[in-house]
Amino acid sequence: MRGTRALHDLDPGGIEPLDATAREFAAAIRRENRTLKRALTDPRILSGIGNAHSDEILLRARLSPVQLTSRLSDQEIDRLRAATQASLREWSARLIEEAGDDFPAKVTAFHPAMSAHGKFGEPCSQCGTAIQRIVYATRETNYCPVCQTGGRLLADRALSRLLRRDWPRKPEDLESLKRDRRED
Repeated sequence: MRGTRALHDLDPGGIEPLDATAREFAAAIRRENRTLKRALTDPRILSGIGNAHSDEILLRARLSPVQLTSRLSDQEIDRLRAATQASLREWSARLIEEAGDDFPAKVTAFHPAMSAHGKFGEPCSQCGTAIQRIVYATRETNYCPVCQTGGRLLADRALSRLLRRDWPRKPEDLESLKRDRRED
């Protein structure tokens, strides 16, 4: 690849979340009706946010990954923008500091300092409830059912379909199932 033009041809068009005004950010998020998780990770909407960082942003913003962008209030959009910018700045600084003057040797989406991504079953850094996950195809979404979904467990496409009515609806239901298994 040669030149700025060739590089520009590869740009999917998403806005830079760190440079976007509140109005630009809101317009980009609301342009299509999607789940927040999909909107955050779509490079045609926002540049540079992957699967792992979307989990961190959504936990910080206290928003459900499956909430539809068309249903976000202005306050939720403001909270999402603030969380996005704070998280990206924090993680950029952390990773630059860790690498020092060297090129990063080990880059992974599962950083031990993350609060949500890759933390399935571990306590939420904000409330202590076990982090949950849903898996779709090759991606997973990690979230806190108390901080992000009002105490509701999200269903995934595989296990919830298999269990149907037996799918636990709240974290307490899940804990009850675990206790019952230990007693058997």
